[in-house]
Amino acid sequence: MTTDVIIEDDRWEAVGLAALAERGVAAALAHQGLAPGNWEVSVLACGDARIAALNDDFRGKAQATNVLSWPSAERGPAESGARPDSPVGDPELGDIAIAWETCAREAAQAGRPLADHATHLIVHGTLHLLGYDHVREADGDLMEAAETAILAGLGLPDPYEGSDGRSLIDDGKD
Repeated sequence: MTTDVIIEDDRWEAVGLAALAERGVAAALAHQGLAPGNWEVSVLACGDARIAALNDDFRGKAQATNVLSWPSAERGPAESGARPDSPVGDPELGDIAIAWETCAREAAQAGRPLADHATHLIVHGTLHLLGYDHVREADGDLMEAAETAILAGLGLPDPYEGSDGRSLIDDGKD
């Protein structure tokens, strides 16, 4: 697998985002029955100013968010609650951007280690590249279950357990 990580904001170096991204992407792919060595994902580790500009450019929302994703192809299922089809063909799955300030603030507010929250966001973004979404309730339930299982496989706690049911994921896909 190729996880190309571009560190724009040096604060990401301190949490080892490159290794977290490699681990999170590989776990998400393996959970979907995909051989991680066959796929490529790019990750931009930036700050709030950069992700706000990207969010404005691509979604018309001039505000920071924690994670954005750009799949290389539409892979979402037509039927609500259905698992997306496995990707075929081009090994490039797409791009993910993750913002330092928003992620650090969310992790602190939730009392979670930043590395755990960043890993969750990388897994979340990778699932979006694979066609998962959370616009429709049944799709969101499926995606949340996949995230929880993937994170458990990495030895990380359920990010939704004990919460008020509100996700820390604010990628604007809802």
